[in-house]
Amino acid sequence: MDLYGLIGFPLTHSFSKRYFSEKFVREGILNCSYDLYEMPKLENLSALLKRHPELKGLNVTIPYKQEVIPFLDDLDDASAERIGAVNTIKIFADGSTKGFNTDYYGFKQSISEWMDRRGEACCNFKALVLGNGGAAQAVKTALEDMQTEYVVVSRQKSADSITYEELTQEIIESHMLIINTTPLGTFPNTETCPEIPYQFISKGHFLYDLVYNPTTTLFMKNGAAQGAAVHNGLKMLEMQAEKAWDIWTSEEDMWSV
Repeated sequence: MDLYGLIGFPLTHSFSKRYFSEKFVREGILNCSYDLYEMPKLENLSALLKRHPELKGLNVTIPYKQEVIPFLDDLDDASAERIGAVNTIKIFADGSTKGFNTDYYGFKQSISEWMDRRGEACCNFKALVLGNGGAAQAVKTALEDMQTEYVVVSRQKSADSITYEELTQEIIESHMLIINTTPLGTFPNTETCPEIPYQFISKGHFLYDLVYNPTTTLFMKNGAAQGAAVHNGLKMLEMQAEKAWDIWTSEEDMWSV
């Protein structure tokens, strides 16, 4: 039995387990299982790999996409090393591990398709990236590759970001693409959302939420109420999951975004 799974903390609601379990049935993939490994401390990763030598791959979610890097043997230089975050781990026959980032692929493909369907392109907009965690690293790299200027908005001010309190009408009106990379609004905490001045959102704005559960988050509702186009993170998740599967099941250990 080939085993795959997800590490993170907490793992109360998992897209990955349902997605891969259904994929195995739908595509007739035999002798494969996908499990959840809730991990309060990343120091437990080594013990998990020893306990389950049949593990072939792992997904990584909040809060470990950046913290997991020192625990891995290698990083894919085209994705994880460049981005500085890992959401997919390939485990080789000798037990060695290599980190990849498929969030980049999922986000870049899904937002490009969405904008294209609406007759737009990301490069024609300036973006606000809400949050500065592991998922944001992939989003920022994708925006750079799409030649899209962006400003990071975080709870704490840094040399590379501004705070939510610093968001003005002028900033909102000049940044027509707003991307939520935080977990705010995720079930069951559906009444939360990033604290931005939604009253300055217009019908020319595009709001993309990496959250997929619920289907329509409060962030999206607030944007839609102002006439903005909105999109959730489900397509991104599906695309990054399929890219992870390709990595796990490929004989090649090289992969390029």
